[in-house]
Amino acid sequence: MEDQTGRVALATGGTSGLGKAAAIELARRGWSLCVQHDGDEEAAAEAVAEILDAAEETKQRIEAKAFAADLANAQQREQLVEDVIEKFERIDLLVNAATGRPGAESDLLEVTESEFHEAIDSALAGTLFLTQLVASEMVRLVEGGLIENPKIVTINSTGAYASSVDRGPQCISRAGLSMMTSLFADRLGEHGINVYEIRVGIITAGPGDPAHARYDKLIEQGLTPIRRWGRPGDVARVVAAIAEDMLSFSTGEVINVDGGFHLRRL
Repeated sequence: MEDQTGRVALATGGTSGLGKAAAIELARRGWSLCVQHDGDEEAAAEAVAEILDAAEETKQRIEAKAFAADLANAQQREQLVEDVIEKFERIDLLVNAATGRPGAESDLLEVTESEFHEAIDSALAGTLFLTQLVASEMVRLVEGGLIENPKIVTINSTGAYASSVDRGPQCISRAGLSMMTSLFADRLGEHGINVYEIRVGIITAGPGDPAHARYDKLIEQGLTPIRRWGRPGDVARVVAAIAEDMLSFSTGEVINVDGGFHLRRL
């Protein structure tokens, strides 16, 4: 093993989207990063370079490494955790950002079993069992006096409670992720491990997104009290707040980053 110091975060889906945004924000704050990806080595190399550049901008000395793993594959999940521990000797923070592929839309009355199982496997099962592996390592590290107050955060979506009849399996998997947070918070509290869910609303993917014009209009009409698109940085800064122990007396908490979409309004 290499002798490593400093705080280490494992971010799934860390080479794109919200996972990458969170990794870059953590790097700015001096966290070393392990970013999981599905095998796109070019995207992984680009993400690692951006993470290191962000750290350099704030004069932080960190390490960053990308690890390929299919989270739906038990053997690859186990290998991922083994590789991170071998490289860094610790995991202080798990950011579950790879919480399933979008999947095709399908009317609830026409959803097939294979579509359902694909959504559950990609969004829920892989995340749950990776979290189980990392949580077990965190408990071992805490009991050995090697780390203090590690944290787990899962980036979920409003699909955890907002019904979408064309995306039934995805909604069910998102609801499962929310309960996963509660369960791990309950189980891990005695070990000083806090667990959080960030529930994300409408996040911009850029004007090229085919849904962009539609949601532009809905936001303008008041879909959300804060009348703008969410940005990856909005989510990344909440991850950083959790990482920096700013919510130390909270666990099992759902933090809505949705412009107020979750409010029940008359």
